[in-house]
Amino acid sequence: MRIIIVFLSFSILLLASCSRPQREEIDFDAWGKYWFQGTAEISSFDLEQYRYGEPRTGEAVLIFVTEEFSRKNHVKLDQAENAGSDKISVIKMNQTRDFVTGIYPYHMMLSVFTPTKEKSQSQKINASSQEWCGHTFTQLNLKSKDSYQGEVFSYFEKEGDDSFSFSGLPEDELWNLIRINPNQIPIGSVEMMPSLFYQRFTHDEFKTEEAFIRITDISNNLSQLEVTYSSGIRVLKIDFEKEFPYQIMGWEESQTKQDGTKEISKAKRKGLKIVDYWTKNKSEDEFLRRELNLNY
Repeated sequence: MRIIIVFLSFSILLLASCSRPQREEIDFDAWGKYWFQGTAEISSFDLEQYRYGEPRTGEAVLIFVTEEFSRKNHVKLDQAENAGSDKISVIKMNQTRDFVTGIYPYHMMLSVFTPTKEKSQSQKINASSQEWCGHTFTQLNLKSKDSYQGEVFSYFEKEGDDSFSFSGLPEDELWNLIRINPNQIPIGSVEMMPSLFYQRFTHDEFKTEEAFIRITDISNNLSQLEVTYSSGIRVLKIDFEKEFPYQIMGWEESQTKQDGTKEISKAKRKGLKIVDYWTKNKSEDEFLRRELNLNY
């Protein structure tokens, strides 16, 4: 009887895994030749980031890499070969932004974990910000099809330690959908959670807003993803190559203030390397930073 129960349990798990919808119209054989080779793609960018009403010169970095992820615990698996149906392949984006405001610096990081072959929204998104006043951390965890549970830990009294929930598409997922395949991006009107970086700059309430998404060709080689929020306050534009692997070449974020003025933050790519960076941690490896034109 025990053997039968174990067999039935395994069969149910297997059936559930097989029944999960998969992404369509993607050549994953070609995709895997670029993404499943045990290396990461690192891009560096010249950054102009508006903060406190002024443009700040800085630097941004995008790191894209694939990992085996736990769908239950939302962490990278140490022993993926033993994880069974708990294992899910994700593409991870780490985005960093570094800039100085007056005497003190900002160090910001955003991480997004999006399933590669399985058609599912991002499993986890988190963002942190460190500056001399203190630091904050926000995390979103997928609980069902498009529903997230969020937590924020902040040194600001009005934010404190708090939790929230929402249903919709996180704006921060769009970067990974471009890299999987732009055909995975929903075009038209969507209910969207603005970027966690944007929320950190504005301290706005965590809530979704109607946004309109479109993709247009801006040159022979480049396309542009544009997200316009219905409030008219925020517009995001991401420029990327038309052909696989759809490398990101730059972006622009426009925010309209209450007095009608616009603050436009932007980034332009200046370096690219494909490398297993986690093994390059010796002093002799610092030349790789120079090859990426990194200053911070």
